[in-house]
Amino acid sequence: MTTPSLDARVVVVVGNPKPASRTLEAATYLATELSGHAPDLVVDLATLGAGLLDWQDPTVAGLAAEVARADLVVVACPTYKATYTGLLKLFLDRFAPHSGDGLTGIAVPFMLGAGPGHALAPELTLRPVLTEIGATVPVRGLYVLDSQYDDPAAYDAWLSTARPVVSALLAARLGGQLTQTRGVAS
Repeated sequence: MTTPSLDARVVVVVGNPKPASRTLEAATYLATELSGHAPDLVVDLATLGAGLLDWQDPTVAGLAAEVARADLVVVACPTYKATYTGLLKLFLDRFAPHSGDGLTGIAVPFMLGAGPGHALAPELTLRPVLTEIGATVPVRGLYVLDSQYDDPAAYDAWLSTARPVVSALLAARLGGQLTQTRGVAS
């Protein structure tokens, strides 16, 4: 199914400790499927190194500011000990909604895992923190087996219910403006 492309600022944040991971590839696919275009920014936290520990680091602060202003953020992580990674936690700790530094857009919690036993991890661990830092989380989190990360069929059922909700909220957020981009008609 083709998604009408919205002129939305789409960002992917990946909390996998391995750079250029399967998680990154899967999250980029998911963001593209939800928005109708490739992400405007992909933040691969593994590439930021010690800057994540330095609250004065200008690169990390700049990335956090861009993520905060995004219309749609796919926050992706592998499942570690039934939750998200400490790497992702370090980045998410930079957002404080009560001081005006929280997420302002729509967020989608997305996790990969080795088996079905952790399928609730996006809902039980990642969704609450995204809500706490200001994001609107209108659809249930997505969990995909890491052995199926590159199989579009693993996303189809979730996308069939989530895509219309996310698209409608993005359209409302952007004033209902659909665009014709990348050969997709509005």
